[in-house]
Amino acid sequence: MWQPDITVAAICERNGRFLLVEERAKSNNKIVFNQPAGHLEQDESLVQAVVRETLEETCRHFTPQALVGFYRLTTPVGKTYIRAAFCGEVSAIDDSRLLDEDIIATHWLTHQQIETHQSLRSELVLSCIRDYLAGIRYPLDILREL
Repeated sequence: MWQPDITVAAICERNGRFLLVEERAKSNNKIVFNQPAGHLEQDESLVQAVVRETLEETCRHFTPQALVGFYRLTTPVGKTYIRAAFCGEVSAIDDSRLLDEDIIATHWLTHQQIETHQSLRSELVLSCIRDYLAGIRYPLDILREL
């Protein structure tokens, strides 16, 4: 039975730079750069998931302000991801937290650095940032939990 993976991502911009995580991809063991992102867990809202994933991957508390969009990506091996991308603010690093074991480091990169980066996890990284820079925003109350 076909079933897509539901993921969330945080777009965090500060002073013209975007917060990305450097991580080792489980699928191929390569080092890649991505927004703080991860899978939706059972009994968790999309907003709760992006807050949790950002904290786990960056040791920063994320406050979502808007939904930038939903994205569908099908990989060459036929796996489908549906990503909900949120923009918002992050706190300073919470020194009581440790990065997830798959995260190597966090980086603040300019849009141009991301556009020319050779190791992005997928085209989703740039698509989300381009939409964010184009001003695409949807209010969080568009999301309904039933």
